[in-house]
Amino acid sequence: MTHPQGIHVIDTGFVRAGFDAAYLVVDAGHAAFIDCGTNHSVPRMLGALDVAGLSAANVDWLILTHVHLDHAGGAGELIAQLPNAKLVVHPRGARHMIDPSKLWAGASAVYGEAVMLRDYGRLRPIPAERVIEATDGHVVDLAGRLLRCIDTPGHAKHHNAIHDVRANVFFTGDVFGLSYREFDTARGAFILPTTSPVQFDPDALHASINRLVAMKPTAMYLTHYNRVNEIDRLASDLHEQIDAMVALAREANQQPDRHATLVASLTQLYGDRAAAHGWQGSHEQLLELLGEDIELNAQGLGVWLDR
Repeated sequence: MTHPQGIHVIDTGFVRAGFDAAYLVVDAGHAAFIDCGTNHSVPRMLGALDVAGLSAANVDWLILTHVHLDHAGGAGELIAQLPNAKLVVHPRGARHMIDPSKLWAGASAVYGEAVMLRDYGRLRPIPAERVIEATDGHVVDLAGRLLRCIDTPGHAKHHNAIHDVRANVFFTGDVFGLSYREFDTARGAFILPTTSPVQFDPDALHASINRLVAMKPTAMYLTHYNRVNEIDRLASDLHEQIDAMVALAREANQQPDRHATLVASLTQLYGDRAAAHGWQGSHEQLLELLGEDIELNAQGLGVWLDR
């Protein structure tokens, strides 16, 4: 799918169709990838170049919003296929791209190595000389088109949102939440926040969302999934739900089975809000589409409670 201003959406194929997006920005025969999915996504990334009439040699940059593996797991394998490209990543994430062994070990301890290999593929190190650390405000020059990296913690401490200055849109990674197209109704897009199992910070997430909205972009391009408009409404929805999720976490913290209580209460929260939005799916469909995200949000809130 191609949007205005040379922005191409790439379905990475991770989990299911319409779940995990990467982006290709094209200008004057030069290209930048923003996020890249997993190792299994690399053929799709290279195929997007073919569709755009470009070759791997036309890619100048691979920009990561953050180093969670659904965004960055394929970075080493992809950049090995891009002879002229450099990787741009938050300073807190750079070391994990140069030496992904700790990233791999931590995730393998949770999911098991067999699942990691099946879902992500073995992580490939990136030579340090090809890695650029993008501090807040760092500007990537794509043939004169400026892509500015904005430090946006809350979901993760190693998170940048990418502002395409010419198009006046943001590539938001996970800081502006999840919005799957299956939940679209006549009322527009449905959105919910995403925590992470380690670094969720509600105050920082509120502040990051406000910072992006204050720049008055015309659209947000989410990893999960694709372009959304109505930014003020969606930002308000995110703020409301962050506060609601924190309140539910504090209530669940008094229960003997905190995690199960939190999973149930988050399921109820998102189900009620989806129904109020006009979505007519069943409880089973809700769990099919959001079950993994509910589990991860519950884990992220649990880690936050234990700090």
